[in-house]
Amino acid sequence: MQMLIAIQIICFAVIAGCSKKSTSVPPPVVPPVVTTNIINVSTAAQLKDALLKAKPLDEIVMADGVYKGKFVIDATADGSATKPIILRGSRNVILDAENINTGYVLHLQADYWIIKGFTITNGLKGLMTDGANRNIIDGIKVYNIGEEAIHLRRFSSFNTIQNVEITDVGLKTPDYGEGIYIGSAKSNWATYTNGNPDLCDSNKILNNKIGPNITAECIDVKEGTTAGIIRGNIFDATGITGANSGDSWIDVKGNNYLIENNTGTNPGGSIFKDGYQVHVALQGWGNNNHFKNNTCTVNATGYGFNIQLSGSNGTTTGNKVYNNNTVTGATSGVANIPLSN
Repeated sequence: MQMLIAIQIICFAVIAGCSKKSTSVPPPVVPPVVTTNIINVSTAAQLKDALLKAKPLDEIVMADGVYKGKFVIDATADGSATKPIILRGSRNVILDAENINTGYVLHLQADYWIIKGFTITNGLKGLMTDGANRNIIDGIKVYNIGEEAIHLRRFSSFNTIQNVEITDVGLKTPDYGEGIYIGSAKSNWATYTNGNPDLCDSNKILNNKIGPNITAECIDVKEGTTAGIIRGNIFDATGITGANSGDSWIDVKGNNYLIENNTGTNPGGSIFKDGYQVHVALQGWGNNNHFKNNTCTVNATGYGFNIQLSGSNGTTTGNKVYNNNTVTGATSGVANIPLSN
């Protein structure tokens, strides 16, 4: 475990270094040799207490079992680049909120946490982040959720979601049944970000398996967000309902996203249109997104990549679909724009 922690701390240090604005390459950061403070928990009450008291280099280890309730990581419980806080357990650790009609199973509001390995189920929303930055969400499973499984919200930036499995979401409200949701729709900026764009920027979505039974998009990228990477994911369109225009694996309304090396399938039985979509929800957004080396089995009447060029909200520019994408079963073709080399 100490080797694992050392590797993860290096990741935090590198992320912190690379995020600084500089014209030169920052020198490598050599983290100190550290030992985590192991805190073993086996009940929901013990877990809530450990989360409430968490401090840098705490490693909260959950014993296998069901932990009933809703759990909060408060905004005051920050780790640091070299002293993250770890919450981990096996897939046999189940955080169970017991009701898909209300609340968040796990609400992360702090920075520099490693959330690893366990299962989240039976809440209106699975894992919600608010103002949470530079966290690693690794290897968890999220299923049986009323709306979206994982939501990065309220300026949550520089987070990594990787090796996660998501199924069976949108059970209460199919319109909001996204697998991963980045940012907030402009209609919600007044509620969550004082009317300003919800700048959930530079998040990485890597090597996740999303679907089946995701009722909206596997990933929804909202206007106001910038410079994310979506790479190496597996999408299954089975169960997509078309509610609230959710009829693709990914809908991108942000800017400067790199979307590459993903594999999407549509085995049939869902209301599915295009593999990937770009929309302009607000003028100035939906621009400069690049799609590379994705494998798309669309099996639907639309395109592999459908890029909205203009609409009632404005126009888009700079979006590119590269010719190394592989598209099969798209009746309308690979893309509605010329391919880039």
